Amino acid sequence: MIRKTALAILLAGTLALPGIASAKDIVIGFTTSETGRLNADATPQMHGFEMWRDHVNDNGGIKVGDTKYKVKLVHYDDQSKSNRVQQLYARLVTQDDADFLFSPYSSGLTATAAIISEQYGKVMVTTGAAEGKTYTLGNRYLFQTYTPAHLYLASALDAVKANNPDAKIALIYSNDGFSKAAAKGAADHAKELGLNVVMDEAYDPSTSDFSPVINKLVSSGANVLVGGGHFADGSTLTRQLHEQNADLKMISLLVAPDVPKFAELGDAAYGVSVPSQWEPNAAFKPDFGPTPEAFTQAYKKRFDETPGYHAAGGYAAGIILQHAIEQAGSLDTDKVAAELNKMDATTFYGHIKFASGEDNHGLQVGHDMVLAQWQKKDGKLQKQVVWPKKAQTAPLLYPIGQ
Repeated sequence: MIRKTALAILLAGTLALPGIASAKDIVIGFTTSETGRLNADATPQMHGFEMWRDHVNDNGGIKVGDTKYKVKLVHYDDQSKSNRVQQLYARLVTQDDADFLFSPYSSGLTATAAIISEQYGKVMVTTGAAEGKTYTLGNRYLFQTYTPAHLYLASALDAVKANNPDAKIALIYSNDGFSKAAAKGAADHAKELGLNVVMDEAYDPSTSDFSPVINKLVSSGANVLVGGGHFADGSTLTRQLHEQNADLKMISLLVAPDVPKFAELGDAAYGVSVPSQWEPNAAFKPDFGPTPEAFTQAYKKRFDETPGYHAAGGYAAGIILQHAIEQAGSLDTDKVAAELNKMDATTFYGHIKFASGEDNHGLQVGHDMVLAQWQKKDGKLQKQVVWPKKAQTAPLLYPIGQ
């Protein structure tokens, strides 16, 4: 009798719900660099994934037809090593039954993961991966969140051109796929602008002593440095430039200056700029998902720091995939991919649109970058948007010591 009564109450409660069941999971798999040289960059991206998952689940899940699905994230430590990525993505698909995939952090690791996502026909939304080459290989299920690498340093060079067209530029960058693609794009853009590049040199990603490179920089007569790589090398290069009193009017580096802990460099960080996929004070009006202000406040409350574009990219990957699933009304790979193919929308992270041609399928073609610079306000270091002028929150410091 007790069992029958309990069952009747349970059924009555179920029937009282507003027509949407919730008992299933959407499994999203990925690897992240919990250890290894990419850890500082990958950690905020992971935070973005986690915060999106929790926001979705706190609101009942992703609506697919008449069913709401909770999000389950399954992930492993790739140790920043590509040989682990291929093995682990295969495991995510074949053993963990991942419905969809997010990319690891970095273009190199993502290129490896893409081999598996395409082999098994799984949609993978890539974030923290800007190199464009992967999207020229005929892949059908990759969709890029970041502005492609060859455009990363264009804003820095545009700012140099506007402030000092006679500048002497040193391109100094990590010898990895993403950084080389960004540097190649910068070299091409500098030529278009008529800027003088007096040094072009790649360094090993594991470099810890930049003295020989800095000596060459000084000898070249360059007064602007553009390049970098990831957090470990970029922060080390910045510190050693400061220690050796390199006389530069502008320093613009990839990735590292966007990570909040870059401010721990103190005076060495002052004036250093970074091409940014997103900044907290952006004023986008989203078609879906949170506003920039709402995302920023929620992230600060949870992690006690202001989010950079790595964190925003992680969260954006989630809402992009979520929107495509909801629009498709299905978990079918091809139906979700079709929705991503036709997406043309604004999120808190900015405009999102993917190329759909066979020669560049999934390449991000809608998103624009800004240039942010570490400045001081009330004696404290903080980032300001300095380029383009229409997006400025403060004027560019040029030269740095002005």
